[in-house]
Amino acid sequence: MPHAQTHTRPTGLAVWLIIAGVIGWIAAFALTMERLHLLADPDAIASCDFSPLVQCTANLGSWQGSVFGFPNPILGLAGWVAPIVVGVAILAGARFARWFWWLFELGMVFAFGFVIWLISQSIFELGTLCPWCMVTWVVTIPTFYAVTLHILRSGLVTVPAGVRSASERLMGWLPLLAVGSYAVIAVIAQVQLDALQRIFPG
Repeated sequence: MPHAQTHTRPTGLAVWLIIAGVIGWIAAFALTMERLHLLADPDAIASCDFSPLVQCTANLGSWQGSVFGFPNPILGLAGWVAPIVVGVAILAGARFARWFWWLFELGMVFAFGFVIWLISQSIFELGTLCPWCMVTWVVTIPTFYAVTLHILRSGLVTVPAGVRSASERLMGWLPLLAVGSYAVIAVIAQVQLDALQRIFPG
């Protein structure tokens, strides 16, 4: 049975991977520079510190900000290059082997899981909303959805025809899925941190 989707060029996905990769890399670069700035001058105020709630310093200086022994943004500097390269390669006509997509999906699963953990730590443990961190959340979540749905719809993973068909339909609803995820995070932040009252007092 031919797998038509497997051998087509997912242009929309490629464009999104490039956009998300660039945005994510910029956020990681900004956080890395802030971290270096704070290392050089521990008394400095990060440019992304706007209030006790909306700030980067608490996140960067916490153990959660260096889970693997080095600042988390360095992971972003390295990791966000992959979606950019994959997106450009797809637009150039490259077709990747099944194992490559599986490895790429594994990377996205790690990124998604790590971001969900960081969101929980930021809201429930640190009590902050880091601006550049939130930019990373905004692009990681839909990128995970997009890559996962593409793999399911394309036949790269053996799933029932109904799952492939549903994945194809859900791809068209990807923006809504992302917005729904952002809404859930916003509601949790509001309930836990009273975010609106603290951002817009009075």
